[in-house]
Amino acid sequence: MLIAHISDLHIRPRGELAYGVAETNVLAERAINALLRLRPRPDLVVLTGDATDCGLEEEFAILRSLLARLPMPVYAVPGNHDRRDAMRECFREGGYMAPTGYLNYVVETRPVRIISLDSLVPGASHGALAPETLTFLADALETAPEVPTIVCLHHPPVLCGIAHMDRIRLLEGAEEFATLIGRHPQVERILTGHHHRPIVTRFAGTLCQIAPSVAHQVALDLTADGPSAFVLEPPAFLLHHWTREAGLVTHMAYVDRAPGPFPFVLPEEYPGHS
Repeated sequence: MLIAHISDLHIRPRGELAYGVAETNVLAERAINALLRLRPRPDLVVLTGDATDCGLEEEFAILRSLLARLPMPVYAVPGNHDRRDAMRECFREGGYMAPTGYLNYVVETRPVRIISLDSLVPGASHGALAPETLTFLADALETAPEVPTIVCLHHPPVLCGIAHMDRIRLLEGAEEFATLIGRHPQVERILTGHHHRPIVTRFAGTLCQIAPSVAHQVALDLTADGPSAFVLEPPAFLLHHWTREAGLVTHMAYVDRAPGPFPFVLPEEYPGHS
């Protein structure tokens, strides 16, 4: 099973740039093209939030037209830049988002199961898991304890060392979330976005994996008082490959094409020659 993991598209109304700099709509289109070039193609795509920049209906309409080019299903969770009702309408045909309330759901795929959680706090940048969401997660984890499981949400529940992002991580419900995850060894990964950088760390007995953005990246600044800033580093996404022999193995893939591939032609002096 191959799962593509994209995050933080920040789609804008046509002709507008994110923060006056990033051509996010063009970058999102390039990401779609990159997904379509993959061989084998992913079985599904997860989108871990901030699909849009302001949650506007116009932005979601553009997003819907871009995602319509993908032949595989796309499963999204809301980020702090999104709005629940507009996102619900955008993905209405998928049939997996509840008509009211939080956007929590389970994708009963096999061999890997996906639990998606809503960490959006309207009017705020940090994340929260409401009591209803934590109850939903507890019930979902109890339902199929034998199935390898991925849990998706937008806000990372961990500290990453980038100070301004750590201040807006998952703040409410994080301890309860860790307790639930720690009770269920079938959870192979926690997949998030929000931080616009590829980051991996241990969390509650499993791995928390933060995806880079397919648009702009947060500046890598680990100083205690580093400013909130972004850079136009190469956009990228993650590929999670499940096999019975190896379990879940993750690769980072760049959106833009690079020169190559070239064959490894070894010189006669190579010491590995027998």
